[in-house]
Amino acid sequence: MNEISVQELKKLYDNQEDFQLLDVREDFEYELVHLPQSVWIPLRELPERFNELDESKKTVVLCHHGGRSHQAAVYLSGQGFDDLYNLIGGIDAYANEVDKNLARY
Repeated sequence: MNEISVQELKKLYDNQEDFQLLDVREDFEYELVHLPQSVWIPLRELPERFNELDESKKTVVLCHHGGRSHQAAVYLSGQGFDDLYNLIGGIDAYANEVDKNLARY
């Protein structure tokens, strides 16, 4: 399983790289805080909706701390996604280390 740090994710944003950010948290979590350009598909809906993603793009998966996103990345890997990364520490780490203006919960 590939992993990416929050600092590496920030570099993707800063360099305007072409990637998709999959947020697999629940709706109340996503409403509280989310990152720009994220695609929101709750983990429970991923089996029915993964075809909304572009499997040829670099895909970074995030959740609150990294557990659900890891599960999602394992699932997507089984569906043929190759350029796949789990965000270490999730959105909580991103808010703590990269953008302190983001809400934390």
